[in-house]
Amino acid sequence: MRSAPHLFNEDARLAALAEYDLLSDSDDVDLNEMVKLAARLFDVPIALVSLIERDTQTFKARIGLDVCETARDVSFCAHAIAQTDILVIPDALLDPRFATNPLVNNSPHIRFYAGVPLRSPGGFAIGSLCIIDHRPRNGFSNRDRANLQSLARIVTDRLEIRRLAVAGAIGQTRFENIAATSPDGIICADHHGDITFWNAACERLFGFTADEAVGKSLDIIVPERMRGGHGGGLQRVAAGGKPRLVGTTVELDAGRQDGSEFPIELSLSMWREGDQASFGAIIRDIGERRANQTRLFNLAHLDSLTGLPNRAVLLNRIGECAKTEPLAVLMVDLDGFKNVNDTLGHTAGDTVLRQVAARILECVRPIDTVVRLGGDEFAILMPDSPDRAAVGATADCVIAAIGVPCVSDGQMAHIGASIGIAFGPNDGEFAEDLLSAADLAMYQAKSEGRNCRRFFASPLRDAAINRRAFEGELRRAIDENEFELFYQPQVRMADGALLGVEALLRWRHPVQGLLPPNDFLPTVESGLLAPEIGQWVMETACAQAVEMRRKAPDLVVGVNVFGAQFSTGRLAIDVAAVLARTGLPPEALELEITENIVLRHDDTMLTPLRALRKAGVGIAFDDFGTGFASLSLLKRYPLSRLKIDRSFIRDICTDRVDAAVVNAMVYLATSLGVEVIAEGVETEAQRDLLCACGCPTAQGYLYGRPMPLADLSVYLCESARESPLAGATVPVT
Repeated sequence: MRSAPHLFNEDARLAALAEYDLLSDSDDVDLNEMVKLAARLFDVPIALVSLIERDTQTFKARIGLDVCETARDVSFCAHAIAQTDILVIPDALLDPRFATNPLVNNSPHIRFYAGVPLRSPGGFAIGSLCIIDHRPRNGFSNRDRANLQSLARIVTDRLEIRRLAVAGAIGQTRFENIAATSPDGIICADHHGDITFWNAACERLFGFTADEAVGKSLDIIVPERMRGGHGGGLQRVAAGGKPRLVGTTVELDAGRQDGSEFPIELSLSMWREGDQASFGAIIRDIGERRANQTRLFNLAHLDSLTGLPNRAVLLNRIGECAKTEPLAVLMVDLDGFKNVNDTLGHTAGDTVLRQVAARILECVRPIDTVVRLGGDEFAILMPDSPDRAAVGATADCVIAAIGVPCVSDGQMAHIGASIGIAFGPNDGEFAEDLLSAADLAMYQAKSEGRNCRRFFASPLRDAAINRRAFEGELRRAIDENEFELFYQPQVRMADGALLGVEALLRWRHPVQGLLPPNDFLPTVESGLLAPEIGQWVMETACAQAVEMRRKAPDLVVGVNVFGAQFSTGRLAIDVAAVLARTGLPPEALELEITENIVLRHDDTMLTPLRALRKAGVGIAFDDFGTGFASLSLLKRYPLSRLKIDRSFIRDICTDRVDAAVVNAMVYLATSLGVEVIAEGVETEAQRDLLCACGCPTAQGYLYGRPMPLADLSVYLCESARESPLAGATVPVT
């Protein structure tokens, strides 16, 4: 650990800090709202205003930290004051200055830190405004830096009021010496309320020169409509009356020489020289500060695009309502919004989001809260004991309102909405629990057709908990290499020649043994690990296919693709990279996609599939005929093969309809110039009928069950010695 540095001008810096008298018990500077705003704005648990003394740092304002001070040698802020700009530590454990710091390895467990120096008018850094997180962060954006600096300027402004008030309490000479170089307007007045001192900053603020102002009443800075009260008030104090403004800071409207008005912050001090009272007024134009405060407040509480409250406000309001009354939370997710962004552009997407916000507001009561959570997600809080029917009616209104086409620059955008509904306290006592419940119900609405609403039920949470636990096991399976590939032969039925294999994922669970695909693939396909597992399958299958082709040079390996692999937008790039790494020729790889994947990811699939097909990779349409995809997909997609699903093969010998469907599929594929293969072929009778229909290729138990790589190697050796007889089976251990 590197101790915090002392500065070359340390004595002068400490003298500047002393001018504020911030460490005395009589200090009246309240900066707590500033640190609360910083914590909310940057979503951090700790925010501090730290004053750096010779050996200690003292926290003038704090949130999220119990201690009032620490030693300087462990202080992050002591490093910050040595900077000319913000000090940002993305991860303290990766920074040699702080990796062994006790504040990192023990409470408060600092990982992320950002601190901006607080400087006196003379340029001395007296402390810092900082934010702290227990988690590391990737960095700190330029926008974040600007916002933290804006907050620091507000803190510095408030500290400067304190510094000048302290100087005023000492006497007029000291007051005027400090005031001469102050960026703030400084006025001294006698017991009659007549101006005796007017600094350069006042000339800039009000437009009057010192010659024009000195000797005049303080009324010259007061708007015409308000004149008369200020002078009288000072005279009353001078005569021994109760000082109502002395020692306080107030916000007022002031007038310039040209008659215009602007907001100021005024702090009034009083001292006596002999039996006469004198006054010092510290004046600051707070127009920019108010704008900054409003901007920062809005950033912390409002969505900048729609003007709706944000998630933090929603959580607070749910917490407030849950203490006293039942409530409902509606989670609203837009259906088809990604297509709007992709086809019409993000500007049009922003317009649609603003229109959606306005439409939702029209559907709710004045006491309800509508929030944009981010992206295309909104939420509605309905307090005051809403009943199920009323909440359902509100959800229906929202669905109908969003379903009306939006217009952006003359173009129509068609979207829908899926809504999940949860009731407090029954579905959750805490805000996050209620949002989670509503979110689960919303995903159920999406899975059941979209553009509808669903109420939360406890089995949804049980299923989610089980799914998360299972996903944890899947993560372990990846890390511990528990997955393996089995392969099922694909043969030419005329002579039994081996043409290819399909790679099939299996999980050798350490407790449950070898799991069949139906036990885990649905969870993989709907979870976050699908792209990673899909990439592993691709990499492993291609690498193993290179070895297979040493025994069967023309062998083609089929690999099933998860829908989530298309969502990444990198499928074509990733496949090309795998082929390059493994040395497998593109024509030796066939990607298998299902109708369900096409229906869910149609807008993201065409481009990568066309690129892969152009490169020579085969594209097979798996489970053809079992879903709801239209025949137009055969025209649009760059297919090289259709796979007839086993459900049509099972009864092909006894069911005339199945036989007719298979015959039609073979004819359709042949007419389109696409190869065709039948899955699930188990008997010679099925083989003979398929051959009669013109289907040349098959896979199924008649030719071999899915087998591990070791058994496939034996199969390949036998195939290399002599072409297996049609109908021969291969035992699997």
